[in-house]
Amino acid sequence: MNRLSDSQARSGRSPPPLSGSSQLCQTLDSAAELMMVHGDFQAAFDTCDAGLESMGQLEAEDNRCAELKAGFCMIGIQALAELNRWREVFSWVMQHYEHQEHVPAKIMQLCILLHSKVGAPAVMQEASRVWLNCPSNVGASGFRSVAELYLLHVLVPLGHLEEARELVASEVGCVAFTEEQRQTALDVVEEKARQSQEDPKNPGDASDAEIAAHPTSNQGSLLHKLEAMVRVLYRSCSRIGSYSFPVQKVVLAVLLLYMLLFRMDPALPSSFMWISKLLQLIKQMWSAMLAPHYQPLT
Repeated sequence: MNRLSDSQARSGRSPPPLSGSSQLCQTLDSAAELMMVHGDFQAAFDTCDAGLESMGQLEAEDNRCAELKAGFCMIGIQALAELNRWREVFSWVMQHYEHQEHVPAKIMQLCILLHSKVGAPAVMQEASRVWLNCPSNVGASGFRSVAELYLLHVLVPLGHLEEARELVASEVGCVAFTEEQRQTALDVVEEKARQSQEDPKNPGDASDAEIAAHPTSNQGSLLHKLEAMVRVLYRSCSRIGSYSFPVQKVVLAVLLLYMLLFRMDPALPSSFMWISKLLQLIKQMWSAMLAPHYQPLT
């Protein structure tokens, strides 16, 4: 609790009480503000950490705490990344979820993307494998995205092509992908294998060349992941209840997290499709969340 008080004192905010889920929503909102408005990443992380520690007793009493817990973790992940403490991210997540298969899909997605971005996909290999093979996760709304990210951002970059083929042909692949998607995935794996044979000394250059040659295809895949994540988060936030508006701000924080992870340059023509899609999603979320309270001027 001292960490929460200290971090919020640095931002000039008094610590909200941590008794009950509505107060935790206020704390989550404070963490998002510390990170996105004040740029105080350490204070944001400390607030998230303290909020998570305060949830122990409440978790057994209120099933809505699962979404709050995920929200604290997502902001905490972004804060650690901004502090260049990405090596601590997954171990910190595991402190609060204990078992790899219990980590929510959206957090698995963020962790895979983060470690892929910093060039350390191997960190998420075992955890992703365990998560995907857990029967209770098969019905999770983000199961397909986790499988896709594991294939494209972990197995293929690491050169584990045989394991990638096995994943596509396995029960996990059959559940996660359509027949057309499985064929596309196999084509990606075979292309990677061909490139590795042509330039075995530096397969990374071949990957870069493929990205440069097919920017639209890669952006389309990332757009699909972004849209899926936003829709999952929106549906989750909608279930939280009448005090959910602060938690909805977490959705915007995660959107910005996604933008920061890819460091998109808005001046590039290749970014226009990203910006257009993001604007469309934000408009849809605004309309769905605030339509009862907001009427545009005519």
